[in-house]
Amino acid sequence: MFDHVLVVCTGNICRSPVAAAMLRRRRPELRVDSAGLGAMVGQGVEPNALQLALAEGLDLESHQARQLDSAMLASADLVLVMSDGQRREIANRWPETLGKTMRLGQWLDAGKGRDIPDPYRKSREVFTHVHQLLVDATEGWASRL
Repeated sequence: MFDHVLVVCTGNICRSPVAAAMLRRRRPELRVDSAGLGAMVGQGVEPNALQLALAEGLDLESHQARQLDSAMLASADLVLVMSDGQRREIANRWPETLGKTMRLGQWLDAGKGRDIPDPYRKSREVFTHVHQLLVDATEGWASRL
């Protein structure tokens, strides 16, 4: 049983805070947090990601990016990352967490899974595409948690 889910991306300003908010909305009984492997500590959600989230009714105004650490990983029952590369990085730094670390995009592409690309410093169209991937990915996880 999963009670605490941790969503991880790189900077903790684009993908992971939005995905965490989506999961919290779909599964309010769960504790869902986010963090970054190279967090832009203290920064809010990137403006393009924030606009898309607000349009969906997600509240991310108070989000502040935070750096992933071993305590966060230890307290989580499931860690969802954006890419296989992030999963490998976590496994290299914290090998004890590998068994509970999976890709957020695990159920995309008819169950084949896929990475969710980083939209940081890219066009609004890229942010829109990534946002839809986050919607689809969190729906896939929400039905399985």
